[in-house]
Amino acid sequence: MVNRNKDSVDQQRRKSLRLLAGAGAAAGLGYLGWTALSDSSDETELQRRLALAELDRLGNTPVRGGRIRVASLSISTADTLDPAKGSLSTDYVRHNMLYNGLTRFDEHLDAQPSLAQSFSSSDQTTWLFELQPGVEFHDGKSLHADDVVYSLLRHKDPATASKGAAVAAQFSAVRARGPLQVEIELNGPNADLPQILATSHFTIIQDGTKEFRTAIGTGPFKLKEFVPGVRTIVERNENYWREGRPYLDEIELIGIPDETARVNALLSGDVQLIIAVNPRSIRRINQTPGFAVKETPSGLYTNLIMRQDMYPSSNPDFVLAMKYLMDRDLIKRALFRGYATIGNDHPVPPSHRFYASDLPQRPHDPDRALYHLKKSGMTGARYPLFASPAAEGSVDMATLLQLSASKVGLKLGVNRVPGDGYWSNHWMKHPLSFGNINPRPSLDLLFSLFFKSSAPWNESAWKNPQFDQLLLAARAEGDQARRKQMYVDMQTLIHNEAGIGVPVFLSLIDGFDRRLGGLGSIPVGGLMGYSFAEHVWWHG
Repeated sequence: MVNRNKDSVDQQRRKSLRLLAGAGAAAGLGYLGWTALSDSSDETELQRRLALAELDRLGNTPVRGGRIRVASLSISTADTLDPAKGSLSTDYVRHNMLYNGLTRFDEHLDAQPSLAQSFSSSDQTTWLFELQPGVEFHDGKSLHADDVVYSLLRHKDPATASKGAAVAAQFSAVRARGPLQVEIELNGPNADLPQILATSHFTIIQDGTKEFRTAIGTGPFKLKEFVPGVRTIVERNENYWREGRPYLDEIELIGIPDETARVNALLSGDVQLIIAVNPRSIRRINQTPGFAVKETPSGLYTNLIMRQDMYPSSNPDFVLAMKYLMDRDLIKRALFRGYATIGNDHPVPPSHRFYASDLPQRPHDPDRALYHLKKSGMTGARYPLFASPAAEGSVDMATLLQLSASKVGLKLGVNRVPGDGYWSNHWMKHPLSFGNINPRPSLDLLFSLFFKSSAPWNESAWKNPQFDQLLLAARAEGDQARRKQMYVDMQTLIHNEAGIGVPVFLSLIDGFDRRLGGLGSIPVGGLMGYSFAEHVWWHG
């Protein structure tokens, strides 16, 4: 039987693509290589706009088939098929193509069912996960609870060298309670366990797997080719357990570290989707017919670090002066072209459900900065401020801060250091420097890594027993309203006392060929939180 609806969609799609190609030819440019339309006739411009409008309309209609090439920003000979060892964005994308977790993130970073069709706990310590029936690995083996037990417990084995080992340390026991039932017992309550298990490190492999020359998972794609440091090619898993997915026949994943080179590859048609577009490149992409960007507001931030165990930032008035000197609106407009959200000197973005919305916004206020600077007794002296391209935007932030400080009698000497070695040689090593913190799947993990008194990455060496107590209490709290209030109290403490200045949160920006449909936002990372492969389709 002929599917007339599908035939109609395909005919419209082909017509739109012919219009695009014709418009490009008339402009002497060609579809994939367009850079401008200033020489186009009015008729050609009208054709192009109509074609793009039709393509946008069709982009909402999923189609099956097609092959795309995708460029991440990192690639290494240490690229791995072992989800426990993933450390680069390319690894995370690869693992989400080949494997599934018990849970997955939605656009709000809430945990939704995946291989586990349900999960529950009465005390946040003992959790029960009911697995989906009828799930098969790529080799035809049925998913069993033993696969989940093995996948989770291997993170606790030092020989695995898992990147999730510190998190997995809270697994007191993982047991099969039946063929499709798994119980996870923690050594202390944690209401965020479903979010933790949605990260790619905790995706599920087959029981007993020790070699990763290939990848046998339950994911939407099967491995076709893997050359570490070069490329990964995957093909559709025809027996995928999620009905109707995936749409694409094949995906090739490569890494292009240089942002300009990634953008050039997109606009030349060499790739159809790229990660980590710089705001300075957005206008070029948007003005090239057939291409666009996808903005995802996120918790990514570049922050001013003021060590509380070093002079002069050990003085609380000096710290407050620095916070009032930050011109957040200017940083958002000039440095990130508006693709950012104003921050308030704590690490929770306004889009988060636990955001402290009633906490007064700290303004750019040179007069108050001067007051606190005089109170600290540190006017007139010169202090070094370390910045690096490794911390996105920090060099320009440092320059703006230097200019603002000069107007109140504070001399800041900006020391620009290379990106290579910045994190090992300079980060957290000076009184004044910058950090660059990626989004984390839960506030508990974010606070535990960067603000807990004993945290190894406690950037400003801030220690507050009340904060530590609230962190433990919130982790164990099942009531969401009470939990939110605890997180609001923690944000307030960081805002008032910690040596951290967070001027803005940076949007995640992907660039894509507009023939690609289904691309959404999951703010744990670019490319839909690295999980785009299952969701997108191609109108090529």
